[in-house]
Amino acid sequence: MAASKQDPFSESFDSLDEIADRISEVLHCPITIEDANHRLLAYSTHDDRTDPARVATIMGRRVPEKVINSLWKNGVIPKLLKTREPVRIKTVDEIGLGDRVAISVWKNDELLGFIWALEIGKTLGEEGMGLLKRAAEATKNKLIQVHARKHKKDEQSHEFFWKLLTGHYHSNEEIHLQFQSLKITPPPSYAIMVFNFSSDIKSETEKQVSYQLRTIQKPAVLLYTFDQQQLVMLISLDRNANPVETLTIFSEQFIYKMMDRYNVPSLVQGFSGIYSDYLHIEKAFGEAQKVLAIKRKFPAETKEIHSYQSLGIFKHLDILLEKSTKGELGNPALKQLQDYDRKNHTDLIETLETYLNKDCNIQDTAKALNVHINTLNYRLKRISEIGGINLKDPNQKVSLFVDIKLEKFNH
Repeated sequence: MAASKQDPFSESFDSLDEIADRISEVLHCPITIEDANHRLLAYSTHDDRTDPARVATIMGRRVPEKVINSLWKNGVIPKLLKTREPVRIKTVDEIGLGDRVAISVWKNDELLGFIWALEIGKTLGEEGMGLLKRAAEATKNKLIQVHARKHKKDEQSHEFFWKLLTGHYHSNEEIHLQFQSLKITPPPSYAIMVFNFSSDIKSETEKQVSYQLRTIQKPAVLLYTFDQQQLVMLISLDRNANPVETLTIFSEQFIYKMMDRYNVPSLVQGFSGIYSDYLHIEKAFGEAQKVLAIKRKFPAETKEIHSYQSLGIFKHLDILLEKSTKGELGNPALKQLQDYDRKNHTDLIETLETYLNKDCNIQDTAKALNVHINTLNYRLKRISEIGGINLKDPNQKVSLFVDIKLEKFNH
């Protein structure tokens, strides 16, 4: 069926590639079509004109992360998420982006994808902008099909991930077959990361999270799922020399982007040790959850701690507390200081805890307590006298540190 003169996109197209070529023929410029997460779905093939950003997108089958970040910073993507009208983008030399026009494609309030028209030697006028809007409407049905297939695969991935998290599988062979059926290549090593939100995760936030995870290119997030206030991820650490640092940077960047782009506050992260055996995913999930539990109890002390292996003595507090409740642990010196604080309205316990948290550094402790160094030295002297404590004995200091934390952990 031939296209009408009024609407060059009225015919039926067999594929997105055909649509991309037709849009290119009508507008006389190179075209790319992406899904809502900037993964390349189709591009016009009858035009050699291009720019580095388009070449990188075609080669990598996705828009480079640096290009996405730039388009967020200069307001292009926020504008595309708010309007059905074409948006003009000026050249950004630092990321190899030439002049182009973009339009988002929607089904009601659901974003399906984007069409990008590269302006090389030609600027789209009012007529061209109108034709691009018609092209977006013609592309919608094909993108709906892509979206439906993706949704079905996402459901299968979420079910598989929960089976991994809950120890459903009993052999690595079985797990690898499931990965293969989802067309996912499991890496040699991985970690489980969990983000805790301040409230239950709503549908809109799920979409924002999914967008972030699918546009971050390193490290790769293989699987993810939502559970009330939590986002749980399986992260690939393939060929990674410093996995803990990589995971820390990734988690901090994710938190920054969720706050900067969507104003999502108060995210807290925790991640497991590094594993290669996929039968240990349930264990890794427990480790990530333990990091979050400790961070809830000790927010100040663990502000910079995100990994299970960095918890130190904190990871053993539950075991020590179990012994403590059986009367096998206890620190008489702390009881004496607590009694003295209660009777005299002093804060010797707080002073001692801060001193131990700051690795017994006088200057850092005085700064944290906002007191003069002479005042701090006097308090430490009183602590030694009242509690019978030798603050030069490392064994006593470790014992005091642990027992103070156990007091907090138990309340």
